[in-house]
Amino acid sequence: MNWIWAFLFSRDEIYRDLLFLGCAIFACCVPRFADRQFRWLEEFGSRLARQKMTAVIAIGLVAIAIRLSVLWLFPVPYPQIHDEFSYLLQADTFAHGRLTNPTHPMWLYFDTFHVNQHPTYESKYPPGQGLALAVGQLMGHPWIGVLLTGGLMCSVVLWMLQGWFPPGWALLGGVLVMFRIAIFSYWMNSYLGGFVGAIGGALVMGALPRILGAWRAWKATQTDLLVVPDSELAENRMVANAVLLGIGVVILANSRPFEGAFFCLPVFVVLLVRFLMDACSWRVTLRRIVAPLCLAGVLGVAFMGYYNWRGTGKATLMPYTVNEKTYMNTPTFMWQKLRPVRHYDNPQFDDYYNGQKRRAWLVEGVTSVSKGARKIEYTALIAVFFFLWPQLILTLLTLWHLLRDRRARLLLIQAVLVFTCLLLPRAWFNLHYIAPLVATIFALVTQAMRHVRRWRLCGRPIGIGLTRVMVVCVILYAPFNKDHKSRFDNYEPIKMRAAFAAGLQELPGEHLVIVRYTSQHVPAREWVYNGADIDGSKVVWAREIPGVDMQPLLDYFHGRQLWIAEADAKPPRLTRYDAIAKAPVKFTDVSQ
Repeated sequence: MNWIWAFLFSRDEIYRDLLFLGCAIFACCVPRFADRQFRWLEEFGSRLARQKMTAVIAIGLVAIAIRLSVLWLFPVPYPQIHDEFSYLLQADTFAHGRLTNPTHPMWLYFDTFHVNQHPTYESKYPPGQGLALAVGQLMGHPWIGVLLTGGLMCSVVLWMLQGWFPPGWALLGGVLVMFRIAIFSYWMNSYLGGFVGAIGGALVMGALPRILGAWRAWKATQTDLLVVPDSELAENRMVANAVLLGIGVVILANSRPFEGAFFCLPVFVVLLVRFLMDACSWRVTLRRIVAPLCLAGVLGVAFMGYYNWRGTGKATLMPYTVNEKTYMNTPTFMWQKLRPVRHYDNPQFDDYYNGQKRRAWLVEGVTSVSKGARKIEYTALIAVFFFLWPQLILTLLTLWHLLRDRRARLLLIQAVLVFTCLLLPRAWFNLHYIAPLVATIFALVTQAMRHVRRWRLCGRPIGIGLTRVMVVCVILYAPFNKDHKSRFDNYEPIKMRAAFAAGLQELPGEHLVIVRYTSQHVPAREWVYNGADIDGSKVVWAREIPGVDMQPLLDYFHGRQLWIAEADAKPPRLTRYDAIAKAPVKFTDVSQ
């Protein structure tokens, strides 16, 4: 938690916070400042928002265009942590036209974090993020998949908000999502995911009001003045949105399955209660809503079962579960027992699983009321910091109004339910875990800003000035979004790995890099990751394991040029290795 306070009270952040506070005070004093210009922008936005599909397409394209326009300032990111390399392996597997890969004969030297070696060689994660990265890889680079899903998320969230709010307010919420999350956050500037789960959540929450609206429209036609075309149109809308709801559920199941289950629970409760109240409509409900929803669900379950079967040999056994049983000795959920310390073939695994992970679980685990309070404080702080701080923090002042607002009731229940399932049972927490809630959170923010807009003080419409200040600051502060920056502050050696890999790709021939660590190695700075086709890769990264003979590995790759990568040297070094003399030969840094 120290990094949060360090960032909030850093000099740059304090200056930005004070500037926002000053602007907010000025808006209260002069709420109609630059009123003509703001009214022109608001009218332009309203005209665009009324063309709903045009707005949906435009916001996604604008998000992509803005991110591409700042590549000179924020270049294409390189993978830095375990999860990213695992997702990239999954993407490479899919790009090769496979769901998984056979176990390599030399797998012991390639064994690494968050990757299964048995019964097949694959990432442990659900396939959603990997599919997005695979699309990007086929188009030239995996990050293109991140870019496209970021733009798509903006479009789908706007579509969702259009089902809940008037067009102008929906567009405002979409703009907030674009500048707050889609362009400059770590979701866009890493390979960790977030956008895929957010798309699934937005589809679910966007389809819900449209299904209910189409159902009400159909019921209105069931009178003595029956209008058949209107009835058929309403039924078709029910079918289309039920399919979209099912697709959203399938996306959540293949990206954030645990959080997605809690996310969808209140949605299905609302649908069930609403339809049970009118038994006369069961025939149409079953045919137009339940059947297409179940069809999408069955196809999704069939894909997941087949994916699991190809990777683990059992349709009901997920790769994630195999990895947990094979490597982890700390449980994922707090109700599970801490497993005994286990032996690993290499010291990096021992440091990570028996050391770093185990200590974190013992410290962060909710085993007492005080620890539970600290976890709630930590989670609430980073969520507020990521989504609201400081430009949207004023929306929290409308919480009482939201609690009394029927439009926000389901959204609040859903947000509390998902946060609760993350706070108490989960041993670990990262912000992309709550990706399904993005559309829900910004729907609440949008509704809160509608309440703020009506604020008055001594007859002055301060709400108008405050909402304008919040939107302007969200846009202007966006490039300074450095959320989770401290997570990457100590990853300078990983930059060298990326530079070495790029340099070796430019050299002729094929290469085998043996990574050598010291006893002071930090497990998070892992260098041993490979693609789906290890034998066909130009550069292969292998682990030097103390006490394990490397000769079988050298014999297997006997035609390759050999290198030693000293990952913990300062700076890291890559040197040519003379297999006969057993002595390193001086070599120029390939990153130059």
